[in-house]
Amino acid sequence: MCRCPRCGKGRLFDGYLKVRPVCETCGEELFHHRADDAPPYFTILILGHVLISVVIGVEAAFRPPLWVHMAMWIPLSTLLALLLLRPIKGTLVGLQWALYMHGFDPNAEDDYALMAGEQGGSNGA
Repeated sequence: MCRCPRCGKGRLFDGYLKVRPVCETCGEELFHHRADDAPPYFTILILGHVLISVVIGVEAAFRPPLWVHMAMWIPLSTLLALLLLRPIKGTLVGLQWALYMHGFDPNAEDDYALMAGEQGGSNGA
């Protein structure tokens, strides 16, 4: 639904794919997410399985010329990828929030403070 995973009311995205740093409704910090390359990967995985099956079915049933395939499948795959990318990223951010991953755990200590403390405390000996 592309809404805040905590309250379900605030918008998750600020633009097309940029996640808001903080929920406008409940104040939940969302900047912790680490979706990185997972949304495009899952988009390609899903669309690849669905579209390749349909392309093979169309080819077997109708045997259209190559230009018809290109005129149909390139725009369709681009449109579907753009439509799926945002909900998939929202799902992954929500999953990270639900599983307390990447800084969403309210009981965890600050990872950056821990790293800074470990680096400052060691003298290499």
